[in-house]
Amino acid sequence: MTVVQLTLIGKPGCHLCDEARDTIGRVRAELAGRGIDTGLEELDILQDPRLARRHSEDIPVVQIDGRRHAVWRVDPERLAAAIEKAAERAAPPTRLFSRRKPS
Repeated sequence: MTVVQLTLIGKPGCHLCDEARDTIGRVRAELAGRGIDTGLEELDILQDPRLARRHSEDIPVVQIDGRRHAVWRVDPERLAAAIEKAAERAAPPTRLFSRRKPS
């Protein structure tokens, strides 16, 4: 089973980061109930100068499988749809029919 990897880039004391974390948590719980697995990594710009230079004016940043999805505000419906799409891309193709060797 594939896991869609989410990344939340932010910092402590950021109210928008707290809101994003809550939204992500709700969406992850809903999707888990439908069999879509997600992982979450949180990165603190105060602990990484490179991240601070790149994102200090844009936090929170949410990434899905390394691609930027949202900045500042996270819309739960849009996030859920993007995670579902990422899960579909990552899932192995299903066989629609089987081939039999001639007898």
